[in-house]
Amino acid sequence: MPANATQADDNALHGLIDLERYPIDQLDGERGRVLVEECRAQLGQDGCVVLKGFVPDEALTRLERETERLSPEAHYNQTETNPYNSDGDPSLPASHPKNRFGDRTNGFVAGDRIGADTIIRQVYSDPGFQRFIASVVGMEEIHQYADPLADLVVNVLREGCQHPWHYDTNEFIVTMMTRQSHGGGRFEYAPGIRSPEGENFEGVEKVIDGDRSQIKSLDLQPGDLQIFFGRYSLHRVTPVEGDRERHTVIFAYAKEPGFIGRPERAKRIFGRMAPVHERLLEEGMQRSDSLAD
Repeated sequence: MPANATQADDNALHGLIDLERYPIDQLDGERGRVLVEECRAQLGQDGCVVLKGFVPDEALTRLERETERLSPEAHYNQTETNPYNSDGDPSLPASHPKNRFGDRTNGFVAGDRIGADTIIRQVYSDPGFQRFIASVVGMEEIHQYADPLADLVVNVLREGCQHPWHYDTNEFIVTMMTRQSHGGGRFEYAPGIRSPEGENFEGVEKVIDGDRSQIKSLDLQPGDLQIFFGRYSLHRVTPVEGDRERHTVIFAYAKEPGFIGRPERAKRIFGRMAPVHERLLEEGMQRSDSLAD
C-alpha cells in the first residue's frame, strides 16, 4: 500500500467512516496528525487503541445487516487449546502455560465468502484506511494478506462460545465489532506480557491462575474500531451469553507482502484449506520469529 494514497481513494470512505470525528482522509493535515499521535500514544501505553463510533449510525445499520447475512457461512470449531495453539509438553509441569488448555468454540466466516461489494471488503482494501493503520502502528506501509481465507474474516460467537487466553499469529490485528451479544463476550487482555526477547511463562501462568493485576477489560460496542498488538498481549473473549450472536470483523494485514497463514491453522479455523495452503504443506514454511506459536 503506497504511502501517497490519492484523494480519490480516500473519498471511498465517505459514508462508511465518521471522517469528521476521525479524519483519516487528512493524515497530512494537522487534525490527521493529531489523531495518529493520539492513537500511537495509547498503543504505546497498553498495546491497544479503540476508536469509539468509528462507523456512523447510518452505515452501522447496513454493516450489522451485512455480517448477519454472512454469519450462516461461519465454520464452527470446538477444541481444547493452550495460549500457543500448540500441543502440550509432557516434559514441563502440568501448571506450565503450554500445558494449560481451555475450551475454544468459535465460528469464522472465511475471506473467500466475503464479496468485493461488501462494506467490510471496501474498507479493508481501501488505500486510505490502510495508510491510516500503517501510520498508527508505525510502519511505512502494510499489506493485505495473500491468504484468501484469513485476509478478511467475520468472527461469529453464539451463546456459550468463547476464545480462551491466546496470542495472535500476526504482530497486530485490526477489528471492528458489528453486533454485540446480550451478555458476556468481553474482550480482556494483558498488555505486552511477552516480547520477541522472551515468553514470560511465569507471568502468563499467573494470568491463567486468575491474577487480574495486569488485566484490562474493554466494553466494545458495534461501530468501534480496535487496533491491537495481539502477538505480544495475552487476550481472550469471555463466554457469550444469550441468544444474540456477537459479530466482529477481523482485518488482517502484514508487514511484508505475500503473507499466508499456516495450513494447519486454516484447516482448524475454517475447516478447509485453499490451494495455496496445500502448496505450503508441500514446500514447508518458516516464521520470522522464535516465539512459541
